[in-house]
Amino acid sequence: MSREHNIKNQQSHLKQLKHLILDLDGTIYKGETLFPFVHEFFDIIQNLGIGYTFITNNSAFSVRQYLQKLNTLGLPATVDTIYTSALMTIDYLQSRMKGIKRLFIVGTDGLKSEFRDEGFEIVTSPETQCPDAVVVGFDPNLDFTALCKAGYWIQRDVPFIATNPDRICPTDQKTLLIDCGSLCAALETATGKSPDAVLGKPDPRMIQGVINRKHLENGDVAVIGDRLYTDMEMAKRADVLSVLVLTGETQPDDISDCSVQPDIVVDNVLEFAKILQKYR
Repeated sequence: MSREHNIKNQQSHLKQLKHLILDLDGTIYKGETLFPFVHEFFDIIQNLGIGYTFITNNSAFSVRQYLQKLNTLGLPATVDTIYTSALMTIDYLQSRMKGIKRLFIVGTDGLKSEFRDEGFEIVTSPETQCPDAVVVGFDPNLDFTALCKAGYWIQRDVPFIATNPDRICPTDQKTLLIDCGSLCAALETATGKSPDAVLGKPDPRMIQGVINRKHLENGDVAVIGDRLYTDMEMAKRADVLSVLVLTGETQPDDISDCSVQPDIVVDNVLEFAKILQKYR
């Protein structure tokens, strides 16, 4: 089925859209490089009166660090337009595991600050104090000793929480960034224990977190992202419109081989903004 046919099939949905859930890396920028068409994209959707929330599985940075980065890139972001896998993990612990207060975290200072700001205690000496849970996130400055201590407690049945399932983090540098999913795979191999919860995309509760905060309905929302197995899978599981962009991980040949089929495929976010203009 052609791209144009898929778009026509979604006309009624396109006309009622109120809010876009926007992936960051691979969709808005790659690494530290902003895609050149992004400013025009925001001009169009703001003129159309469509809201937006930036979401990311990258738990290395706090919301305020993301805000600083986005504003430095010239993007129209505020604290309440950013929802990360770290925030989803906090929401999950506060709603589903209320007795957990002390955390041993494999992650950055930015990740730890998010939990600390929400009243969690960060265990710094796990040799003498048993944590209530182990939380693993993306950490580009991974401390091998911390990974080993996490494994020690996981092996002793302390709850094991992953902020996201991503195996690698996109980058514009000549390196491979090992992400949370790969760290968890190492811990699972070492301990024989799988995470008790893997949060972030593609868990549909990531979208529900945005919907709840913005007082929206599922039909008001579209997810725009570059990954089939996270962004598009999440949108399908949440029953919201899914829009795949080809500026990141997914290549055109990948789509036909995937069980998850996006509702709309576009080259980039600006193309989708122009489609919205046409149908509104």
